[in-house]
This record gives sequence, C-alpha cells and structure tokens, in this order.
Amino acid sequence: MQPSDRLKSLKSKMKLASRNLGQTSERTSVEAFLQHRDERSFRKLYGRYTPPIYQLALRILGGKESEAEEVVQDVWVRAVQRLSQFRWESKFQTWLSGITIHRCQETFRQRSKQKNQIDIETDGLPLQSVPAEKFDQIDLDAAIAELPDGFREVLVLHDIEGYTHNEIGEFLGIEPGTSKSQLFHARRAMRRLLLADDVT
Repeated sequence: MQPSDRLKSLKSKMKLASRNLGQTSERTSVEAFLQHRDERSFRKLYGRYTPPIYQLALRILGGKESEAEEVVQDVWVRAVQRLSQFRWESKFQTWLSGITIHRCQETFRQRSKQKNQIDIETDGLPLQSVPAEKFDQIDLDAAIAELPDGFREVLVLHDIEGYTHNEIGEFLGIEPGTSKSQLFHARRAMRRLLLADDVT
C-alpha cells in the first residue's frame, strides 16, 4: 500500500470514528433525557441543536425572525412528544431538521390563509409591496429571502445544509427530479437577484 493510500485510509477511519462518536454522544444525551426527564438533560439538547435548526428555519422562512423563533419552539414541543419513537435510523439533527421543515411549511400555509383573508377584506385590491432594501454589498441571506418559498426551501436544504435530492424529496414530499428542477430555477433566480444588486 502506498503512503498516500495509507493516509486516505487513516483519514477515512478517523472520519468514521468521529461520526460514530458524535452519534454516541447524541444518543447518550437523548437517552438521559428520556430516562430522567430532567431540565438539565433537556437544556443540553436544546443548547446544542437550537442554533442549527433556528438558522434553517430563518433561511427557509426568508429571514423572518419572529416566525423562526415560533417554529423552533414548536419543533422542540413536537420533538419531545415523539422522542421515544425516534429509531436512530438517521442523525438526531436530521430528524429535527425534518420536523423544522414541516413546521415551516405549515407557516407558509398560514401566510397564504392570512393573505387570502386580507385580499377579501380589501375587496381584492392588490396591496402595495414594500420595495426590497438595497445593500452596498451583496447580501446572500437577503437574496435568498427574495426567492419564492419552494425555491428557497430546496436551495437552503441542498446548497447550505448539504442534503441530497433524495433526502430533500423525503422532507418535502416531492420527487428528487422536482428537487433538482427547483434548485436549477432557484440558482438562476439567485444569479438574477445578485446581479441586480451588483448593478444598482
């Protein structure tokens, strides 16, 4: 075996060991909470996983902080209710991400209902849209927030969170081909948004 092959093999083993250690740590924390239901165990889980699921919700919801905070609270309520059913067939964070995505989709449906109600109350007159704020520098999160909900979900999950199209399909209830198509259109829309910001 060549030295370069040995190095690759060693790196692969270290990566696998690190992943297994992380999953063991996750499982230990979860099982401790399930066994004792104490505040300390919950705080440990909450502190470790809230930042990534908050960022995921914030990006999917287009930067709306109050909605993202509400989603995170609901995610933890649902997670605690279903925790005993979790079978460790995926990472704990992936499982939480799935709950987060579904909760964000509920928020989209609530937005749609509210918009329909407003349209009825204003006799169907179109509401004035607030022009997007222009930035001196390209603001990636602001551009992502401008995307339609479906495009934004796929772009965030694939390009930022690193999920595969198969995983995204499972999360969103769509075919992997649909995920690929939405990602293509999302990236094209992002280019237009970023170029527009660059020109102005």
